[in-house]
Amino acid sequence: MAAALRAFLPERAVLYEEEDTRPYECDGLTAYRRLPMVVALPETEEQVRRVLKTCHAMDVPVVPRGAGTGLSGGALPMGDGVLLSLAKFMRVLRVDPLARVAVVQPGVRNAAISDVVSAFGLYYAPDPSSQIACTIGGNVAENSGGVHCLKYGLTVHNVLCVKGYTIEGEPVTFGSEALDAPGYDLLALAIGSEGLLAVSTEVTVKLLPRPQTARVVMASFGDVETAGNAVAAVIGAGILPAGLEMMDRPATHAVEQFAHAGYDLEAAAILLAESDGTPEEVAEEIGRIIEVMKASGAAEVRVSQSEAERLRFWAGRKAAFPAIGRISPDYYCMDGTIPRKRLAEVLGGIAAMEKKYGLRCANVFHAGDGNLHPLIMYDANVADELARAEEFGGEILELCVALGGTITGEHGVGVEKIKQMCVQFSPEELEMFHAVKRAFDPEALLNPGKAVPSNHRCAELGKMHVHGGRVPFPDLPRF
Repeated sequence: MAAALRAFLPERAVLYEEEDTRPYECDGLTAYRRLPMVVALPETEEQVRRVLKTCHAMDVPVVPRGAGTGLSGGALPMGDGVLLSLAKFMRVLRVDPLARVAVVQPGVRNAAISDVVSAFGLYYAPDPSSQIACTIGGNVAENSGGVHCLKYGLTVHNVLCVKGYTIEGEPVTFGSEALDAPGYDLLALAIGSEGLLAVSTEVTVKLLPRPQTARVVMASFGDVETAGNAVAAVIGAGILPAGLEMMDRPATHAVEQFAHAGYDLEAAAILLAESDGTPEEVAEEIGRIIEVMKASGAAEVRVSQSEAERLRFWAGRKAAFPAIGRISPDYYCMDGTIPRKRLAEVLGGIAAMEKKYGLRCANVFHAGDGNLHPLIMYDANVADELARAEEFGGEILELCVALGGTITGEHGVGVEKIKQMCVQFSPEELEMFHAVKRAFDPEALLNPGKAVPSNHRCAELGKMHVHGGRVPFPDLPRF
């Protein structure tokens, strides 16, 4: 395979020695690792096209990869396949400040888009916590969100067009720069498809004017249930904050040691609610948020008094994942969604699961849109702790489904949530997913084994579940 790729790629762009491929063995879900057979690092669209055509002709699976910051194993390599890295596609191709769009390559970092267009008073709204490292191609694959997705939406709401290639090397375009595109809405299908349908090489994103001002309310609560109910109260009052985030005490204590954000460490939970817009709009909305928070049982309410303090509040929230990494040898970051009104129930359920599995869990949430990120702490060096963490995480996701939610909000399914896909969807629904996959990739060579399980696989997992076993992935070595 390496020889076939080196026929048109530079020698430095084809890696196959273990010491060279080891950095690509996993993404942010480090519990699952596998060495790729070959890593390809193309620099042009023509090279991407030829990599795909060559792999298709040789019946070799391909796993597309961005920055590798994903948390569901979506970029886990195939031991007998090619890992196709788009890391060298780092150019901003065009910025149109009048149309408020930017055309970028998939390897451009999320935060870099806003940096480039800031001179025009514009920015790109989706802001995942990993935005300084994650790439727009990965954001498209997973439909990433961020702390401001409540008001400004996910990736799918902020991308106009995605261009790329099918596994056969044929060019494909989803969407357009117009407000709508003819035919079916394939753009929404492509965004969040986790690399199963096509490999993106160009993305057109929407840009927004930077708000004139923004301020953050930090409200402290004596218990997590009250904080959860306050979230529903804010939305129920007709207020749509730019961001509405929640952190419980274990999370705030970990973050404060790491980021020194100024959080209330006595509170059982805090809410961060941001208002942005004109000074007059912000002042009016902040007043309403404070009123609702107090009426909902907030023990203390603080408002950011400067831009530096506002950024510090958000820096703490965005540092939650690495902060937990400082206090635990390993952690397992979950990602599920629920109806906002069920937030208190889920928090109570997670607390009971901590006792059941004997593991700690810090909770951070995109509370405004019901997207949960429980952080289960474990030590992989202790026998069966990883297994317990996986079972704990699986039970959280199944509780989300039972309460009317879903198993993922923005991290994707990858290899992590295969079992829960069998819980969320019926055999008939899964077969429809596979029919869509076959329409784009009949031989199932693009990112095989990810996101959508076969009904045969669900039957295997269901049998294991009935008999009390944990979900087996014997072909995925754990470390």
